[in-house]
Amino acid sequence: MVKKTILLWMGFSLAACSPVYYNTMEKFGVYKRDILVDRVQEARDSQEDAKEQFSSALEQFASVVAYKGGDLEKIYKKLQREYDRSEAAATEVDEGIAAIEKVSEDLFEEWQQELDKYSNRELRADSAQQLQATRQEYQKLLRAMKNAQQKIPPVLAVFQDQVLYLKHNLNARAISALQQEYKRIESNVAELVAEMERSINEANAFMSAMSN
Repeated sequence: MVKKTILLWMGFSLAACSPVYYNTMEKFGVYKRDILVDRVQEARDSQEDAKEQFSSALEQFASVVAYKGGDLEKIYKKLQREYDRSEAAATEVDEGIAAIEKVSEDLFEEWQQELDKYSNRELRADSAQQLQATRQEYQKLLRAMKNAQQKIPPVLAVFQDQVLYLKHNLNARAISALQQEYKRIESNVAELVAEMERSINEANAFMSAMSN
């Protein structure tokens, strides 16, 4: 809890990943390993939020597909809000992954360099083995997160197309066009959610491994 409070107090911006930042954190007993785990947790939470947001956006699109009359201007505004929230969620996912990559690079570089400081060969060999294992687990995590990340732009693109079209065509034709696209939207979101869930599971596994 103390470490978590310190991390929040220091902030999580990429600019903070500097020698001064790391040295300050170490004075509080918080090392790059701790920071990486915390960044993974942040990124996992961002993907969880994104998964829920895109599911919510899909529900709004489904309600438009089932349109039986009403104020199309209000419907458009609801979809625009969902698109804006989805875009913001996507940005959070991007920033979370970037933060993980920065800290991991610094951690692994430091770990590799410190292997040369050992005088005990057995301890050095054990640390080198742990480094390799951690790198492998990290690569699994990063692949899962990247796979989920790559599913987001196509979904956003389709959402944006439909919102823009509805904005300038507040009539039955626009609803008909959205109805025709809905299956593709539904399929894209389903794939995105599945990748997000795999990524979230990998994040949980990585954090569990790092805590052992």
